Amino acid sequence: MAQIFAYILHSDGALDDTALELLAAAKKIDANADVTAIVTGSGIDSACSKAAESYKTVWKMDNEALSYPNAEVVRKALINTLPADAIVLMAHDTFGMDLGPGLSIKLDSAFASDVVDIEGVEGSTMKLIRQEFSGQVSAHVDCDISAGAVINVRPGVFQAAEGQAGEVVDKSGEIGDVSAKRKFVEVLEAEAGEVDITKSDVLVSVGRGIEDEDNLEIVFELAEAMGADVSCSRPIVDAKWLEKARQVGTSGKTVKPKVYMAMGISGSFQHMGGIKGNPFIIAVNKNPKAPIFQVADVGVEADILEFIPELTEKVQEL
Repeated sequence: MAQIFAYILHSDGALDDTALELLAAAKKIDANADVTAIVTGSGIDSACSKAAESYKTVWKMDNEALSYPNAEVVRKALINTLPADAIVLMAHDTFGMDLGPGLSIKLDSAFASDVVDIEGVEGSTMKLIRQEFSGQVSAHVDCDISAGAVINVRPGVFQAAEGQAGEVVDKSGEIGDVSAKRKFVEVLEAEAGEVDITKSDVLVSVGRGIEDEDNLEIVFELAEAMGADVSCSRPIVDAKWLEKARQVGTSGKTVKPKVYMAMGISGSFQHMGGIKGNPFIIAVNKNPKAPIFQVADVGVEADILEFIPELTEKVQEL
């Protein structure tokens, strides 16, 4: 079995939730593998130390050119240090979608995106599961890993794994030329809205199943009864029914509530990618085949326009 690597995302010294999710994914490839974490950036000692609490080996790549999220630069650093047959796992987020495909081409290895499960390895074939048509179809894929592979794993689908403390290995001197043709300019923070859903313990989230802007009133009534905040999926923001600050997903906010109520939300990977921390998910949707039911702890097949007022009444009674 080739060596397995996990590219770790971090911010201000803290690891992204996907760090331990990738470790869990790696263990499904090889339960006995010593997985190597890769941490890139500038001034990353804290992030490396955190990673070393769970990964036996952590490759530290510290360089000023890696300070910003530029996939072209990170790709060069990885190409110059990874072995030819490496299996590289990374999160299937906006950065991973930029980094992964080109990395696999440069390494002349296989590539699989948006992987939701790993069934194991037979010889040189890795058996993966992806989802098509917004989660309506599960595609079973055989991936030839004889020359290595780059696997983009969907955030949130693997339970965080417990690892074994290890050591940090400084690879900064081996990354070579990391100049880039494209230039990182700046990160634009979204404007603060009426509520910060990233700090909410309970969210009542609404999707296109609400049908009309006027119907949002019943959602806010339920949220008030539950002591929750209201969030939404992208179609609600696109329709300008709610502000962008309330959007959950890869193009919105990343949230970590204890309870997440998905009302009339299909559950596309773009939406689910914004939900971290393994909350208790309650899904209500009149489509029994909605992908959200595959990840929900409780699923209710119902029209939310009828269900929400009844639930609100019961909560108020309690």
